[in-house]
Amino acid sequence: MTMTTALLIIDVQQALCSGDYEVFEAGRVIDRINYLSRQFRQAGAPVVVIQHEAANSPFAHGSAGWQLAKGLEVVPGDIHVRKTAPDSFHLTELQGTLQDRGAQRLVICGLQSEFCVDTTTRRALALGYPVQLVADGHSTCDNGVLSAAQITAHHNKTLANMTSFGPRAVPIAAHAIQIVE
Repeated sequence: MTMTTALLIIDVQQALCSGDYEVFEAGRVIDRINYLSRQFRQAGAPVVVIQHEAANSPFAHGSAGWQLAKGLEVVPGDIHVRKTAPDSFHLTELQGTLQDRGAQRLVICGLQSEFCVDTTTRRALALGYPVQLVADGHSTCDNGVLSAAQITAHHNKTLANMTSFGPRAVPIAAHAIQIVE
């Protein structure tokens, strides 16, 4: 039986990919996400591009920081979701959109590891979606306690060890992601 898989690209926006808040290895993460999105589109699987917004911040709707990152490949058929919380499902149309497209499994990538990627992954698991977490396709910034690389590695390990939801999050490198099983 084939499971429909959707790709969630979270918050790959200018404010996090350039300037003071540029995440670790932003260019490499975008390259991996572009590789995956091309694979998904070729397979006819949904690609969901999620953008965070917050008034009076670098993410103010329509601002330069709110725009998708330079170099991120998007096409007219991609689905766009706007959000205002770390949870991409919270008060958005994401769940309905996934249900309408028959998505039964998610591949999650984007920014930032310990905020929106973590929260969205946990919510996806709670909603019953098995998740392939793109282990080399999410990133963040150093936080003064841990390096960005340590934070990302920590979240790959932590999310993979969660069992209480039933469905699991499995960290997998971008080039090893399976769209269909």
